[in-house]
Amino acid sequence: MNRLIVSENEPITLLGGAPIDASLLAEGLRLAPKAVAADGGAKALFDHGHCPLAVIGDLDSLAPDLQAQVPAERLHRIAEQDSTDFEKCLSRIEAPLIVGVGFLGGRADHQMAVQSVLVRYAHQRCLLIGTQDIICVVPPQFALDLPVGTRVSLFPMAPTKVASQGLDWPTDGLEFSPSGQIGTSNRCNGKLVLAPENCSMLLILPRKFAEPVASALQCAPKWPAPL
Repeated sequence: MNRLIVSENEPITLLGGAPIDASLLAEGLRLAPKAVAADGGAKALFDHGHCPLAVIGDLDSLAPDLQAQVPAERLHRIAEQDSTDFEKCLSRIEAPLIVGVGFLGGRADHQMAVQSVLVRYAHQRCLLIGTQDIICVVPPQFALDLPVGTRVSLFPMAPTKVASQGLDWPTDGLEFSPSGQIGTSNRCNGKLVLAPENCSMLLILPRKFAEPVASALQCAPKWPAPL
């Protein structure tokens, strides 16, 4: 197990290196005012007048002049190359919720790697906020009130099943897999209730529901940490 670098009793915002604007950063910080940066994600914080609580990563994406602005005790270089900076962060942060900003909408390979890490660290409550959408791992039991007609997408990162209520196209009995049945572009017709059989299912919703999803995630049961 990796040594914890950040341990907080309140949600934190984690900044990645994908392009973000001021409104996206402000939304993350409104949900979780304390900020940690994954390597080059620190630049967005400095550009908007914030200093990160910690910077974690191999630091190959953070310019030397920006590294010099980070107090030495907040700069955590993890040199190994077997994990991404996002994984380096998730494995070293303890918080009731991690709000990830700057992980969606950049390079496609980076976003796919982020989605893979999300399900491998499903015991971490983590909500990713992008320009249009939000993404999280569906907890063991999840309930959320959404307006009728809201787009609800489910994407499996591995074979799984999910019981559901409140969807136009029910998912009960379906066998999901990345190369087979997926559940994108469904619609909500009532209170959304999801109960997946494992931690492989991603939930994708419009960005405007970031706040209620953040609250619902903190109330939902967690997936157990791997042994």
